[in-house]
Amino acid sequence: MLFSTRAEYGVRLMVELGRQEDGEPVALNTVAEAERLPLSYLEHLVAKLRKVGLVESQRGAHGGYRLGRPAEQIQMLEVVQALEGAIAPMECFHLDPEGKVSCSHETDGDQACATKLLWTRVQGGVTKALSATTLAELVEFADQHSPAASKAAVTKAAVTAA
Repeated sequence: MLFSTRAEYGVRLMVELGRQEDGEPVALNTVAEAERLPLSYLEHLVAKLRKVGLVESQRGAHGGYRLGRPAEQIQMLEVVQALEGAIAPMECFHLDPEGKVSCSHETDGDQACATKLLWTRVQGGVTKALSATTLAELVEFADQHSPAASKAAVTKAAVTAA
């Protein structure tokens, strides 16, 4: 299952917003430069995220974007669905508003879709993984694996050894 660049870039945008001290707003061009992403594409994505309340905007000289709520309260499922829509591993796979799975092939004849069980499990696994991952976890992971964190660990080790 492949997600589009909407999900990839949108998650990277959210992580960058989550890394801001005290929820300070950050200009979108700053995020674009830091993540090496096209500004015009980020503008499109931030509009979708803002529409569902995951991101807030602030106008003015010190304006920009910030998270709509704490990173600990933002599940990646919300972000991906805001950007990609419903998660469906196959084109024939559909979720109704109550969460019931239907397959467009089931209307082709009088038999149940032979692969519906498999795709339902795939969809459930992806949804569970995204629900179980918060933005705060991704921010922490990014901070621990950034080049600055690596340099700090080397410096700390050198000071400890001396």
